[in-house]
Amino acid sequence: MNQPPRFQFQLHATDGKARTGVIHMMRGEIRTPAFMPVGTAATVKAMRAEEVRSAGADIILGNTYHLMLRPGAERVARLGGLHRFMGWHRPILTDSGGYQVMSLSDLTKMSEEGVAFASHIDGSRHMLSPERSMEIQRLLGSDIVMAFDECTKNGATRDEAALSMERSMRWAKRSRAGFDAGAEHAARAALFGIQQGSLDQDLRAISAQKLIEIGFDGYAVGGLAVGEGQEAMFATLDFAPDMLPADKPRYLMGVGKPDDIVGAVERGIDMFDCVLPTRSGRNGQAFTWDGPLNIRNARYAEDDAPLDADCTCPVCATASRAYLHHLIKSKEILGAMLMTQHNIHFYQQLMAQIREAISEGRFAAFASAFRTRYGARR
Repeated sequence: MNQPPRFQFQLHATDGKARTGVIHMMRGEIRTPAFMPVGTAATVKAMRAEEVRSAGADIILGNTYHLMLRPGAERVARLGGLHRFMGWHRPILTDSGGYQVMSLSDLTKMSEEGVAFASHIDGSRHMLSPERSMEIQRLLGSDIVMAFDECTKNGATRDEAALSMERSMRWAKRSRAGFDAGAEHAARAALFGIQQGSLDQDLRAISAQKLIEIGFDGYAVGGLAVGEGQEAMFATLDFAPDMLPADKPRYLMGVGKPDDIVGAVERGIDMFDCVLPTRSGRNGQAFTWDGPLNIRNARYAEDDAPLDADCTCPVCATASRAYLHHLIKSKEILGAMLMTQHNIHFYQQLMAQIREAISEGRFAAFASAFRTRYGARR
């Protein structure tokens, strides 16, 4: 019996720039375009692992920064790795921790070595470097490891963006060496590089070329969804993915809203992650084919309809808007659980319909119809 490949990306169909295919890995296949639910602290919040899988997810994301602080990467390793720890036995992508260090930590000091920072939990001091990030992700047992980078801040000048990008490229080279040094883990995992350069086309081109020279299994478009707005993000995606190898997966980090995802797929993106479906669910917002729905609204107090009549999730099959309104207004834990389950299922249903539309050569029509209906409630 043949052993599954370490990492192999097969494109099955294209429709314009939109692509659909499969990533083959030892722990299973990942259908693309793929949305990865975010399991920040070894859990997709308010959901059990089997529910995430039943919703249609092939892969989830774990967070290096949060897991290194609590419970600690070394502890997770002693307990058999992240998959065993959280009961998820399919692929896991771990981010490098760089973005969280910049956005969550106090007393951060960046140098060529890495980033020294104080924990947002207890103030303890830590250093996160490309080498340490690779070590943590190896201890966690990640299937797709992200290179350590500096996420360029929104509004950076061109000079600031250039300096940030160049540092990220030096860190990418060190990440490659650090990943390869863990030969046993590297033999069954993949490493993705991260393109930076803010909104500047020339900087993005330089970044892409440097990453290609280093060589990675996949490539992420980083430094977007940081406050620049959808129009600017799409303008950058009009050129940034085209600079990356066509035979490798392209991952847009931290995106996003359903209409962001559809627009990014149109521009050649294959992989996504975002906290929105879980965070919004906990706060009473449901994503539906007719646009976002705030279940806290008084109009739903006696509404016996499901969240979305066209949704196939268990929540829409059994719970009314009135019941969910009651749970969320009463701050019952079950409300957060059911709303999150619906949202994760909706996102996976969206990805399945995107893949089907691309395969059948009708993605442009699908995207147009989606945008018209999704904006109807606004």
